[in-house]
Amino acid sequence: MRLPLFVAAFSCALPLLAAAPAFVPNYDESKVPAYTLPNPLVLNNGAPVRDAKTWREKRRPEVLELFSREVYGRTPAGRPPKMHWAVTSVDRAALGGKAVRKEVTIWFTERDDGPKVHLLIYQPPGEARAHAPWPAFLGLNFNGNAAIAADPGITLSTAWVRTNPEAKTANNRATEAGRGTNAPAWSVETVVGRGYATATMYYGELCEDRVEGMTRDVAALLGTGSTEERKPDAWGAIGVWSWGLSRALDYLGSDPEIDAKRVAVHGHSRLGKTALWAGAQDERFALVISNDSGCGGAALSMRQFGETVERINTSFPHWFAKNFRAYNQHEEKLPVDQHELIALVAPRPVHVASAQDDQWADPRGEFLGAKGAEPVYALFGKKGLGVGDMPAVNRPVLGDGIAYHIRTGKHAITPYDWAQYLDFADRVMRKK
Repeated sequence: MRLPLFVAAFSCALPLLAAAPAFVPNYDESKVPAYTLPNPLVLNNGAPVRDAKTWREKRRPEVLELFSREVYGRTPAGRPPKMHWAVTSVDRAALGGKAVRKEVTIWFTERDDGPKVHLLIYQPPGEARAHAPWPAFLGLNFNGNAAIAADPGITLSTAWVRTNPEAKTANNRATEAGRGTNAPAWSVETVVGRGYATATMYYGELCEDRVEGMTRDVAALLGTGSTEERKPDAWGAIGVWSWGLSRALDYLGSDPEIDAKRVAVHGHSRLGKTALWAGAQDERFALVISNDSGCGGAALSMRQFGETVERINTSFPHWFAKNFRAYNQHEEKLPVDQHELIALVAPRPVHVASAQDDQWADPRGEFLGAKGAEPVYALFGKKGLGVGDMPAVNRPVLGDGIAYHIRTGKHAITPYDWAQYLDFADRVMRKK
């Protein structure tokens, strides 16, 4: 999703109003500033981390605390005590008999008119008792569940949606015309045909993707406060969305047809940032996938290439903790960088992906983020990517614990990306 240039601030005290300079991203490697990444294998007291036990018991909690306090904000613990769910529809001959479609409503309180989210699941046909429970991919979607497949049986979301002519949303609502408009990004029939379930929710049902969203739905339920009035270390929208993915995993753990121990969490763009933060916090996710996640996702912030910390905090002040704004134009002062976010997934597998024409998301920075997590994976006996430099375009590296690919094309998730994710999942999530 390309972002508009932010506009000038004006002062009514000046007789002549002058626009502030428009943001000009750096796309020149020679202009990347010198930087020193925080060492994931050094404790806050300066002592080295030499084994997996020390990482798990001492260093990992330190790094998680830094990201919680300084970047994403603190996530309320666990599921709400009155959270409940119900399967609202099942079609065992969906997509022309190629899949089973299920819809589940998850309520976060005891009230059916309270905050809730709708989970859509497609799984291979046939009763689960005739097979092993299905491994699954879980991710949030941008325009409502009906956008992921041209299936008239999907319930149309009634939540606020950003108006988007390409998605055929109108008046901030999903429309019948929008069914299947984002189908290529989900490749439902391909995923199901490979023996996986795929599950999704509309992210705007958890927290509307606008400043006002922090005063509604889940954020309001858990007493966050508005975007500007919340505590400096309170969570932002990315935290809320990540929390929602864990609540969906709570449901999947109750579904006998899904193997909740083999669920991959995935996301594209801002939802790729979300998937990484969800996977870093919730160790129940078996595989974590980041597609073109960029700044605040897999890309190193200290490179200041493409989108920067200041730019993302200015354009989307509701996404991160207010504390993150202290690093606007001061990325070198960050106590963590994104290689350590990826390292929090260890020893579970992680797959990072980039697109050649998506310089805004800094493909090299995304690769270096994955590469920088290798020392932590090595503590668990894993080699990581196993390559010294960024691979060629369309030459994926499915390493030991960490995978990476960069493909031709623009900012999107494509069938090519899905082919790589499925191949990696076959290696790390299939029962031997």
